Amino acid sequence: MEQEDSRYREGRSLTGDELRPTNKTDRRESLFCENPLIFEKFMRNAIIAGLLVSIACGIIGKLVFVNRIVFISGGIAHAAYGSIGLGYFYRFNPVLGAIIFALVAALGMGWVARKTQQRADTLIGVMWALGMAIRIILVDLTPGYKADLMSYLFGSILTVSKENILIMLRLDIIIILIVSLFYKELLAISFDPIFALTRNLPVDAIYLMLVGMIGLTVVMVMQIVGLIMVIALLTIPAAIAGQFLQDIKQIMIGAIILGSIFTTLGLGLSYHFNLTSGATIILISGIAYLVSLIIKQFNQIKST
Repeated sequence: MEQEDSRYREGRSLTGDELRPTNKTDRRESLFCENPLIFEKFMRNAIIAGLLVSIACGIIGKLVFVNRIVFISGGIAHAAYGSIGLGYFYRFNPVLGAIIFALVAALGMGWVARKTQQRADTLIGVMWALGMAIRIILVDLTPGYKADLMSYLFGSILTVSKENILIMLRLDIIIILIVSLFYKELLAISFDPIFALTRNLPVDAIYLMLVGMIGLTVVMVMQIVGLIMVIALLTIPAAIAGQFLQDIKQIMIGAIILGSIFTTLGLGLSYHFNLTSGATIILISGIAYLVSLIIKQFNQIKST
């Protein structure tokens, strides 16, 4: 058991052959009987991580959707990806490095978008490429064994450590406090920034604060579904809730509930069918979004 547990601390996924028997019908029974402590530890951490990420995505996702800056979250994620290689190169927690990189990237993109005539998509593309390149080079330069860094690319909710869960919890608290304190200001710059300027609100500062929170959320989501599918988990729950609710607070709460359902259900299905957890979560989210579109269209036709 200690040998298997050490493999998971190195970044191995719970979907590995060491833990899962080839016979799918016996998979659950084998895991409970032979490795109950390992199953309990990693499944518990995965569920908690999914719930914490759902809180951040539910709150920030709606603000991202309203401000039409969905694409910037992908740029922040790829820029922050460079910090993963930096963390392995200098032997510190890659998540902490990702937080710093994400904040720097988010603030840089936000400042340029607000203060210069440079196209935002051009800047996002440059930082996107630089982040990927930095990560690859630093990992190549890192001596010794390299953990499975693909987990940051495609997500690995089943290998989220207790330390990273505590980091997620702190980030959630920060996001909740900021949004609670500046809720009206965030709504003002989201729906009518010109009016916010006439009311002497610091629009630039509030906007930078918003993209900074996006950066923190991206770091959390990247551990669950990977940077490739960050945008999906950040926006789909909020988009679904927004089709049936009008009040922003209600949409945020609805998005949190939907995100929790998607992550938990995706985790269960990925375990049962031996699938990649991050992709399964996004697949369920995407199907739910398509179903919500059909339901909304049907209701509109029915009302007419």
